[in-house]
Amino acid sequence: MPEEWIESLLPQAMLERFRSRAAYYDTENAFFGDDFAELRGVGYLAAPVPEELGGAGLSLEQLVLAQRRLAAHAPATALGVNMHLVWAQVARFLRERSRAQTDMDSNGAAVSLLDWVLRDAAQGEVFAFGISEAGNEAVLMDSASLAEPLEDGSYAVSGTKIFTTLSPAWTRLGVHAKTPSGQLVFGFVRRDGAENANLAQGSIAHPGVWNPLGMRATQSYTTTLDSVRIEASDVAARIEPFDGSDPLVLAIFSSFSILTAAVYAGIADRALELAAEAAARMVPGSAEGATRLDDPDVASKLTSAVLAHRESLDALTLLARDIDEQRPRADWFLALAAARNKVTDEARSAVDTAMRLVGARGFQADSELARLYRDVLAGMFHPSSSRALASTVRASLR
Repeated sequence: MPEEWIESLLPQAMLERFRSRAAYYDTENAFFGDDFAELRGVGYLAAPVPEELGGAGLSLEQLVLAQRRLAAHAPATALGVNMHLVWAQVARFLRERSRAQTDMDSNGAAVSLLDWVLRDAAQGEVFAFGISEAGNEAVLMDSASLAEPLEDGSYAVSGTKIFTTLSPAWTRLGVHAKTPSGQLVFGFVRRDGAENANLAQGSIAHPGVWNPLGMRATQSYTTTLDSVRIEASDVAARIEPFDGSDPLVLAIFSSFSILTAAVYAGIADRALELAAEAAARMVPGSAEGATRLDDPDVASKLTSAVLAHRESLDALTLLARDIDEQRPRADWFLALAAARNKVTDEARSAVDTAMRLVGARGFQADSELARLYRDVLAGMFHPSSSRALASTVRASLR
């Protein structure tokens, strides 16, 4: 199934169209609307949704391959749709581990907590990631946003989220916020406009301007929520701050870390492809048809980059497989943060190697490699940061 499904969801002709549009989206700082419509049309938004719920049923390991393939052609498109896929993978993670509500379905079976997310994803709803907050280095484990409890079990959420990818398109925003009693609430805000009387009581705004150096087509606006409701049925978990034992926390952390790393692995895939093409070119004036790869220094640089990439891909693949196979391990958070940082660091190094080998042509502002050079830098800003990783390592050594 993996290769066949990935090819059907991401046919080469479609990917070539994405690559041809990537420069326009970047230059115009525009949302990847045409790409998104095509991905939606082929069912890519439901790629990890189990087949019985209307999706393609890709495992996390297979989804990593798909996201690499997409990112190698259009990095910002891949990163944009990635945040939707994260929530679908979170719901699948919980379903596979039988985290159930007290409710039962019509057959008397326990209903997995976020099965509705999977069904909505299969029906075309668009999920976005509203967790990151300026200055909140604890990320999942704490929140500066406020969740005011309401009498019906719902919450009114107020706060500002940053890097809210898919801002022009999302219909469901996964957020977390802290109640006055200090408990963290995770749930989903529905952007249904005037049709939702409850939502109309609050507001969603996008202050500021989206004008980043790279990954521009993601249109990841800052998003301010003012008393916007999380309905009681859309609450995913209530946990204590800094409590990583709830399954939802590992579900989010693993899905985000692995799938985000896959995007940067795809950028490295393409960068090394461009580097290999440059190294294979004939040396001007060579009497014997020598290529640049015959230069020991060039060969050494490219070999080192390929080996480093192979190592980071193996780490990413094995972690995804461990999630799929539900393997227990005591250091999940450390392993995931380490892999995410390793892959993104290696991707930046791969793009740097490509730039050195391609030379002045790659340094042109409108070249594909120049765009990759800018896009790959965004990997430094995804949680967990290298600083947070170092803190985790220090804590483990005590």
